[in-house]
Amino acid sequence: MPFNFPILLTWLRVALIPLVMGVFYLPKAWLGPVEPGIAAAAVFVVAAVTDWFDGFLARRWDQTSAFGAFLDPVADKLMVAGALLVLMEFRQVDYIAIIAFIIIGREITISALREWMAQIGASKSVAVSSIGKIKTAAQMTAIPMLLFDKILFGVIDTHYWGQLLLWWAAALTLWSMLYYLRKAWPLIKENSGHLN
Repeated sequence: MPFNFPILLTWLRVALIPLVMGVFYLPKAWLGPVEPGIAAAAVFVVAAVTDWFDGFLARRWDQTSAFGAFLDPVADKLMVAGALLVLMEFRQVDYIAIIAFIIIGREITISALREWMAQIGASKSVAVSSIGKIKTAAQMTAIPMLLFDKILFGVIDTHYWGQLLLWWAAALTLWSMLYYLRKAWPLIKENSGHLN
């Protein structure tokens, strides 16, 4: 298993996931004057920044690796899934269970599709698209807004805008899933006897 600074940042992101969830369960005295939502949003933003930074550094320093390419999306998916579970329990977000099902269900479906495509030697057919990147950006913006759940700078209603962005992310999630499935469909039909 290779180890370098970009991979260290990815592992840091994995380590921050329980913290995003855990601050809501800590005794209030442990956080002092900081509210759990603010702490969770701050930790999530730090984790999201490492997501961009580790990829940037890996490319710039030519330290990309198969293990890093595997770990990075896993860390992202765990981070989003953990935050969605926290939102389900601690934040009043309209239809959050439906949104969480769409987002998590899509990740499971596309991960399984990618694994199968890799087995038949066609992994490039399900490479990351620009739709997926926009979807991820929408999620990474919406989630800390909803964790924060207050008026920001006296003017930005983070609850309203977070919900709007999360719905947009859910729509893009479905769109990107259909995009991947459509690209893979000819190979699925051709190799349908190998699905088991």
